[in-house]
Parts: sequence; C-alpha cells; structure tokens
Amino acid sequence: MPRGADVVPDVDINHGLAYPLAARSAKPSPTIVTVGNITIGEGCPVVVMAGPCSVESREQTLTTARAVKALGATVLRGGAYKPSTSPYGFQGLGIEALEILAEAKAETGLPIITEVMDPRLVEMICRYADILQIGTRSMQNFDLLREVGRTQTPVCLKRGMSASLVEWLQAAEYILREGNPNVILCERGIRTFETYTRNTLDLAAVPALKTLTHLPVIVDPSQGTGRSALVAAVCRGAVAVGADGLLIEVHPHPESALKDGPQQVTPDGFAALMAELHPVADALKRGIA
Repeated sequence: MPRGADVVPDVDINHGLAYPLAARSAKPSPTIVTVGNITIGEGCPVVVMAGPCSVESREQTLTTARAVKALGATVLRGGAYKPSTSPYGFQGLGIEALEILAEAKAETGLPIITEVMDPRLVEMICRYADILQIGTRSMQNFDLLREVGRTQTPVCLKRGMSASLVEWLQAAEYILREGNPNVILCERGIRTFETYTRNTLDLAAVPALKTLTHLPVIVDPSQGTGRSALVAAVCRGAVAVGADGLLIEVHPHPESALKDGPQQVTPDGFAALMAELHPVADALKRGIA
C-alpha cells in the first residue's frame, strides 16, 4: 500500500463503504444532470457556467449575462448571498440580486447557478435558481446539505478548502441520501502552504474522482487561482483531464468589483478563453455545450 493511502480510508469500519450512494460501484453508468436542455456529466459536451462573482447591480449583471451568452456560456453564475471571510466584506444583495438574475434569465435564456448558505432560504432560492451552489465553507454544513437534498434542484457541491476526496464524497452522500440524485462536484482548490495563488487547484482530483464516483465533476479556475491571468490556462488543463464543466467569473470592470476583482476575467478575456477551449474539447470529441 502506498505511503499515506490509509490516512483517509474509503471504508468506514462500522458502515462499509464511506460513500455507498456516490460510489462508482453503486452506479456503473455516469450520472447525467439535466438543467433545461443542458446535460452535465461524463460523455456530454463541456458546460461553461460564467458570470460575476457577485451580483452588484442590474446593469453589471445584464451586461455580463449578454456577453457570456454571446460568447458561448450556457449557464449564468452570480452570487446573491456572499460568504465573506470578514463581516465587513460585501455580503451580497440578497433577494434583490435574485430578482436581477431572474431578469437576466428571462432575457438571455441562461439558467442560473447561485449560492445558498442558509437552510432556511433553500425553498425561496429554489424559486429562482436552476442549480444550487454549496460553497467551500458550507461543504460540511450538514443541515444545509440535508435541506438541498430534499429538493430535486441540481446541487453544485464545492470541495471544502481542506477536504480530502473521501470527505467531499461523504458530503455528497448527505444530499444523495435525502433523495436528490442531481449532484455536481466542483473542484475549486484547496488550502496549502502556497501563497502566490489564492488556492492550490487540484486538477488531479478530476480523474481521481472519475474512478471513485459516477457524479459529474466541474472545475472553478477563478477561485482555484485567484488570478485572472491564470484562468484560461487552467481551463484548458481542466478540460484536458476530463472536467465536465467550468465555473468562470466574468465582470465587465474587474478593477471596480465589490468582491474578488483580481480573479474575474473581462468579457474580452472570456472571448479569448473560449476560443482556446474549443480545440481542446474538440480533440477529446466532446465539444463545448
């Protein structure tokens, strides 16, 4: 056995396999999550989810939604409730942001992915969101996981900043156990000793997860690097190693963003990124959705 292989075992001595519902052995065929007319999963075209880190205004969000739609994104991301590390940081516009996202969806046709942090808000946010995002700080908020598991709305579960793959899959198990099979795993980087990048993006997690689970796997290069100049290269790498989708932050004026400006690409940067992605996805016979 390789050194360290027994540190976080796949098997729980009391309950057998630690993630029986998420395991590849439980469902040999890959799970395909359907959002409108979009399919996300192994063998499907690569899905690009793009938009601002935070909904800051109607103009900013609609401008971004129009741009990413025109450039090939098929899902609009936008934060309404923001888990800022500092209580003095921007916390999001809440219901106002959800209404702006609904307007953007009505105009562009793009389904919405947005974060939910509070179990009490799940039912309300489901009225606006097509995909519920569980952020890194909430990966082990078990009450929240159970609550989203009681819906049938697709859930994008981000990896906890210090979580092993097994711990991450066990978090997915909480959702699956409640009856919601529509779980997407999102690698967004882990915390290490490195300080040049915001996080250390673990691209090896993508092919590793493909051996462990039937669930779709996507990558967030914006949170993973924290530097807009690195996002395009990491996107190419993510698709090359088998990611089923990308979650990319785009802002018309990143220098004035209320949150995470340095990691958000401009629409022009997103256009260049998309042009570079197509040959990689085509080489893998997947294409971009």
